Amino acid sequence: MTVGVAQDAAVAVVPAPAPQAPSRRFPAGRVLRWAMVLVVVALLPFVWNKLPDPRAMWSAATTAHPVWLTVVIAGAAASMGMFAWIQRRLLRIGGVRMSGRRMTAITFAGNALSTTLPAGPAVSVVYTFQQFRRGGANARLATAVIIVGGLVTSAAYTAIALVALLAEPRVRLAALAGLAVPVALVLAAWPRPVRRRLAVPVRAVLAHRRIAPWAERLRDGLAMLRPTRRDWGALVLFAALNWVFDILALYAAVRAVGLDISPVTATLVYFAAQAAGSMLPVLPGGLGAIEGSMAAALVALGAALTPAAAAVAVYRLASFWSVVAVGYLAWLALHDGPRVPAKARALAAGAGRATLAGLRTAAAQSAPCPVSEPHRS
Repeated sequence: MTVGVAQDAAVAVVPAPAPQAPSRRFPAGRVLRWAMVLVVVALLPFVWNKLPDPRAMWSAATTAHPVWLTVVIAGAAASMGMFAWIQRRLLRIGGVRMSGRRMTAITFAGNALSTTLPAGPAVSVVYTFQQFRRGGANARLATAVIIVGGLVTSAAYTAIALVALLAEPRVRLAALAGLAVPVALVLAAWPRPVRRRLAVPVRAVLAHRRIAPWAERLRDGLAMLRPTRRDWGALVLFAALNWVFDILALYAAVRAVGLDISPVTATLVYFAAQAAGSMLPVLPGGLGAIEGSMAAALVALGAALTPAAAAVAVYRLASFWSVVAVGYLAWLALHDGPRVPAKARALAAGAGRATLAGLRTAAAQSAPCPVSEPHRS
């Protein structure tokens, strides 16, 4: 899935601080973002000739293998479904039952808000919180579900990235070197009881003014949910599949245009792009940074620029634009206020079904291209 709900769900509503005198803060983040946009626009005339030909990229995308295109669409949808199952399972642990259809709609809607609005993550969390309250959860349970769900998916994200780094021989030594420092610290404290040596710094970190509210919310959430071992197993499985299916969508998009890379390499390309989108948020949803880093990584691995850009376009069309479109349709369907009458919701639902039918038709009518011979630059 896109970098949206799965990671932004770890952000929850914390107790409001005491009112303070208004102060003028320099909007450094906003200025930096606009400066990056201006730099990109200014550099376009100098790199225009080096960009892929739009017609060749369109030809590569429209002649992609239909089977792999189907896998791309299915992987993007399944990724969102896994995160919906995580939150549904947590609500059920807390004693609130919600239908799979409604939970999936909430997940898609929250993701659309998170990845398209300027303050998307905060808006998405508040929206999800309100939807959980409407479904019967109290404030403590809704907050616990959001925090625990975000932490589980973030932990799975880190674990899969680490496994991919260790599985790739070219970066294995660097990954092991990075792990050596924390492992050495733990081993150095091993001769004596580890808890005593680690208790003081851990308590100091948890008592930090910025971390303490989150730690308290997490303790309250775990105390309220009390998941069993079976619940933890299901949550970890769903969290891992949430990322695996999205990586599968990227791998299928690359294979659809005739490029041949290993699943491990596709995983590394995926996480490199996600990191670039988080560190360089030129536009909401990582637009620009994710596409550029993915294409650059594929080119560095030996692919030509045009098919690499086509693969990225196919992946982002399925995992971002289509998911956002379905998300806003889900938002309209869930928004049962007086401003959206039943007829409008019915039209939105019909438009959503027509969009999905159009995607299936486009995938079925695309002419296949051979996949057996990998493209070489």
